[in-house]
Amino acid sequence: MLKNFLVGCSLVLVTAGLACAENGDTLKAVKEKGYIQVGVNGDLFGFGKADQKGVWKGLDIDTARAVAAAVFGDLNDRLHFTPLTAKTRFTALQSKEIDLLTRNATRTLGRETSLGLDFVQVNYYDGQGFMVPKALGVKSAKELSGATVCVLPGTTTEQNAADFFRSNKMDWKTVTIESTAELSQAFYAGRCDVLTSDASQLAGLRASAPNPGDYMILPDIISKEPLAPAVRHGDNQWKDIVDFSVLAMINAEELGITSANVDEMLKSTNPEIQRFLGVSPGNGEALGLDEKFAYNIVKLVGNYGEVFERNVGVNTPLGIERGLNALWTNGGLMYSPPFK
Repeated sequence: MLKNFLVGCSLVLVTAGLACAENGDTLKAVKEKGYIQVGVNGDLFGFGKADQKGVWKGLDIDTARAVAAAVFGDLNDRLHFTPLTAKTRFTALQSKEIDLLTRNATRTLGRETSLGLDFVQVNYYDGQGFMVPKALGVKSAKELSGATVCVLPGTTTEQNAADFFRSNKMDWKTVTIESTAELSQAFYAGRCDVLTSDASQLAGLRASAPNPGDYMILPDIISKEPLAPAVRHGDNQWKDIVDFSVLAMINAEELGITSANVDEMLKSTNPEIQRFLGVSPGNGEALGLDEKFAYNIVKLVGNYGEVFERNVGVNTPLGIERGLNALWTNGGLMYSPPFK
């Protein structure tokens, strides 16, 4: 098995020039330094952005906080954030500048195979959309022939938009700027007619626009964008830890466990809840973590529903319905395997 692992690493090194981690390396390094270095957006309200006091907030930030809670059992300076552009996000992970990427990144076959990355459980199911000024007077993306479109370069967004305009036999022009903040500023300044990105990102950008009411997100969704955290390929233990940290939030919501009632739930006689919260041992040991890792996630961060509603839900400036991100029992795609 070790021989096969080393051969696999050699192939990755030869074909992509990437580092290959050994199982357990990342957890060991993270524990030694006492924190997780996390790659984030930095400019996206609702997902990853520091407020005026420098406090990082967002759904992707809370995802990273869940991993820190699982690993350390507390959140006391356990996360250091590195803002990254769409162009630099994967390179930063490959080069070990960061330990974890939680930056609205779409899981694709090409990224997972050619970039030496592993994506884990999706933390937000999305799709690409279009935002326009209301004054433009369009109601559908199929009315955008001849439009100038602001788009991040080198992303699935750019490729999806090209496919959409080509398949609908429409002409278009692009304005490409690497920084999300600068791209949105170009849109607000009128340098382009349309801003295209994941619908969640458009909602975040509109919420932070100078006059949010001047813009609308068209109803057209032109792609599947399963957004998920990513880690370096080869360290299966670290991948499992990040994966089951996200899944713990989903499973907690399925079980009706919240940050408010988790202590009371420790008294539950339900074997499934006992295993999940570490009252019955086994899950923590399997991951190389404390048996109360899932308890710590829920206690310190919350279940997935709490995280969603706090950052992007209907009572936030983004006003996003659960939709595909509802539990599978409510018609959504959020589904956790058993914790046993």
